[in-house]
Amino acid sequence: MLQAINIEKKYLDGARNELHVLKDISFSLGKAESVAIIGSSGSGKTTLLNVLGGLDKPSSGQIMLNDQDVHKLSEKQRCITRNQHFGFIYQFHHLLQEFTALENVSMPLLINGDSVNDVKQRAEKVLEDVGLAHRLHHKPSELSGGERQRAAIARALIHQPDCILADEPTGNLDRKNAEQAIDLIVNLNKSYNTSLVIVTHDLKIAERMDKTYTLEDGVLTP
Repeated sequence: MLQAINIEKKYLDGARNELHVLKDISFSLGKAESVAIIGSSGSGKTTLLNVLGGLDKPSSGQIMLNDQDVHKLSEKQRCITRNQHFGFIYQFHHLLQEFTALENVSMPLLINGDSVNDVKQRAEKVLEDVGLAHRLHHKPSELSGGERQRAAIARALIHQPDCILADEPTGNLDRKNAEQAIDLIVNLNKSYNTSLVIVTHDLKIAERMDKTYTLEDGVLTP
């Protein structure tokens, strides 16, 4: 479903020195499969996730989504592909403070031009799936940390993407809420038949995935 082929990513720093962040990375992800990527801070995990999701271009190599090279698309086509095929979950929820949970979760489909009534029904359903049916009309400031992250998970799932990309999704939560969030993500990964790539430093989380890779010094190993 998602395949990385010989991915390289290089940057020039302020002194014009070349930073080699990702080095000849190749791996594949099947439908509804879950993968953990672990590694130390600065190892390139977030950069790899951004390249996989079309948010950042590789210096060389290919990202194939359902046999289509994501980075050969135009910027407009790549934005459409991200909106239709990927869901993103981050360490911080990035909910819009002036909108309710229902409105925040509805946003990806409203941007896509879907009908308001259909979007409302789907948003209510996915919020129910994450245990927030009773918090639809609450704004982020009225939600707990765990509830805000649940809303962010719902937002990533509302369009039933092919793949969820999660970057340290429990890093801003206490242990209890972190465990609940991971339980939720794992269960929804299966029930929504959505593939999952999760970047984490938590080995307990990694153990719950189908596969685990380690990224160190830009090199990905099983």
